[in-house]
Amino acid sequence: MMHGQGRGTGLVDRIEETVIAVLLGLMTAITFANVVARYVFNSNILWALELTVFMFGWLVLLGASYAVKKHSHLGVDAIINMTTPPVRRMLALFSVACCLVFSLLLLKGSWDYWAPYGELPPTTGRWFPTGFDLGARGQGWYEVQDIPMPDMLRFIEGWLNEGEAYEKIPKAIPYLVLPVSMLLLILRFGQAAVAIWRGDLDRLVASHEVEDELEMLRSHSRKSEGAD
Repeated sequence: MMHGQGRGTGLVDRIEETVIAVLLGLMTAITFANVVARYVFNSNILWALELTVFMFGWLVLLGASYAVKKHSHLGVDAIINMTTPPVRRMLALFSVACCLVFSLLLLKGSWDYWAPYGELPPTTGRWFPTGFDLGARGQGWYEVQDIPMPDMLRFIEGWLNEGEAYEKIPKAIPYLVLPVSMLLLILRFGQAAVAIWRGDLDRLVASHEVEDELEMLRSHSRKSEGAD
């Protein structure tokens, strides 16, 4: 496992874990409430499905970086196990380098997709340095289909919509997870690269769920036989 994480990284860890837990809890609660409304009160929460879909997207994208941190992504290491430690380390460094390049490409693509929704109108200025051109297709006024705009987020109207009121939440909010999750993914792969370089890890994927489950079953079976 990785050692020597700083306070900043520890804070990111806690925020990441809290957000994932809250998303999972809210998805369950909203889905349950919608089922009760539909089958008990013959009604429907109009925005429940769209909000659940967005939260599931956040859960998956944020969970991808979290799984890198926990070494929970699936992998095949049959060949790696047959190599010597130096070769294993070189293969791990090559793997993490490929993952970093791929993550950087994903970050570029996700930023290009989100940037038009998050671009400030010309009358209010931009979030970006002078000369950083995102094009003239700002779409901060685009809204989602069903999720109503909560009053606590009305301050965003002055940033993205020139003070005009939103009826639904702007697309910039749910789609913000795209560049954020890719940044987190790069951070986690960077941490893995450092750990491999230092010798704390010898592979990028260290999860063996099936083997762990089989060992748990064997242990449970031995305990049952001993009890008899």
